[in-house]
Amino acid sequence: MELALRVQVEDLPEGLFLATSEELPGLIAQGRTVAEALDIARDVARKLIDARQTRLLARRWVRKANG
Repeated sequence: MELALRVQVEDLPEGLFLATSEELPGLIAQGRTVAEALDIARDVARKLIDARQTRLLARRWVRKANG
């Protein structure tokens, strides 16, 4: 499943690029080029979403087990 997120890319004074998204808190990626920053941001976004889904499923499982 693919999701579309708005990602802001900033040109940092050190010559690097920083990618963030207000739509996905915690998404921060840095790269030497815009393309690299976006590639890293894509990987970070997948990991953040997977982790959140795992936590949600774990909470549901605990509620069922206790309920």
